[in-house]
Amino acid sequence: MRRTAMNRPAVLTVALPGATELRLEAEAEVRRRGWPVVGAPAAADLLVVCGVPAPEHAEWLDRMERSMPEPAVRIVVGESGQVAHALGMARGDLTDRAVTPRGGHVDDRSEAQAGEHGDHEHGEHEGHGPHQPADHAAHMDHTDHQGHGGRMDHSGHDMHAMEVAGLPMAERGDDRDELRLDQLHVPFGPGLGDWPAGLVLRLTLQGDVVQDVEVDHLPVASGPRPPFWDEPWLRAAHGEEVTRGDAVRRRCAAHLDSAGRLLAVVGWDDIAVRCRRLRDELLSGASGEGIGGALRRTVRRVGRSRALRWSIAGLGELPADRARAAGVTGPALAADGDAYDRLLMWLNEVERGLEGLDDTRPLAPDDRTGPRGRLDGPQPPSQALLDILAELLTGAEFACARIIVASLDPDLDELALAPVPGAAHA
Repeated sequence: MRRTAMNRPAVLTVALPGATELRLEAEAEVRRRGWPVVGAPAAADLLVVCGVPAPEHAEWLDRMERSMPEPAVRIVVGESGQVAHALGMARGDLTDRAVTPRGGHVDDRSEAQAGEHGDHEHGEHEGHGPHQPADHAAHMDHTDHQGHGGRMDHSGHDMHAMEVAGLPMAERGDDRDELRLDQLHVPFGPGLGDWPAGLVLRLTLQGDVVQDVEVDHLPVASGPRPPFWDEPWLRAAHGEEVTRGDAVRRRCAAHLDSAGRLLAVVGWDDIAVRCRRLRDELLSGASGEGIGGALRRTVRRVGRSRALRWSIAGLGELPADRARAAGVTGPALAADGDAYDRLLMWLNEVERGLEGLDDTRPLAPDDRTGPRGRLDGPQPPSQALLDILAELLTGAEFACARIIVASLDPDLDELALAPVPGAAHA
């Protein structure tokens, strides 16, 4: 039974900044194998780290691995083309550890964990409908990725003055009604499923309400290649020949990636998987005619779902005038609304883009609007999304915070952008 359970290990994929392309490759290969995908270490058998960790990443990655139940394996994928081989080797290691766990013997606790994983695989596979917002508390458990009851931030520093039995005690503070209520400081990231790579949030909670937010992130270093999602426009800006079809294809794939992430956080797993499959087909060169039918059916199903609309409407409201004042551009500005409006904006832009996938005309060098906004502004588009994030999260219910983050989906790879030729700077 233990060996059989590890034939389809539950996978948590964590991407480091700059590893978007590796993440996409890993997600596609995991889906091809039919392995279940989970959102937190406590539910995972296999931790797939996309990108080569720096020394400062070792501590929080070690904590994530310690949070995983036995048997547990962590692999690092640092180069394209390595994913399939690495996953095959990891499954072999998991099978060996399932039969002979660490310590060289099988105890009752290990047997119980193996049984839990066998049950979990069927529950986490695609095919679920949308959940209510309260269901997201399970996805947002900060103890899952910290491994120490939420005591430590991503740098390993103690965040609480008092502990009882290893658990943090709440502090006291005034809430918005001037009542003295308990405050709890909760770190989120950088290692969560369906989470912007490298993002770290430190939330101050009173009850189930977010009272304060500190936005941070792992270091984002400049690499030899531009950010994956912005690549066509940046190459054209530097004088390379890029077709309009290539740019449209990359934009549509980026929006499907964002939509899949939001739908997965909401709990609509089957449509999230469908978005990601369409994303991968676009990146592989599928024609508009080839995927048009499946894409339109997906957009219609999302638009017709009253349950989905009810569960996320009103979250993270960002009117256009407020977005413009904060320097936000792209879909988040055009949506002029909440998380649901931003989701529909992504999918509608993808549907409109089908006709331009095979456009062989050259992309104009002055076309510098990537999937998240203008690339020639005074700051990268995702910097504006990060700047507005604290404002949108403050006052939100705890169970809705991840939905709001996913509905903006900032790409931290953009923070390493060099100035775009011809950009206007403040």
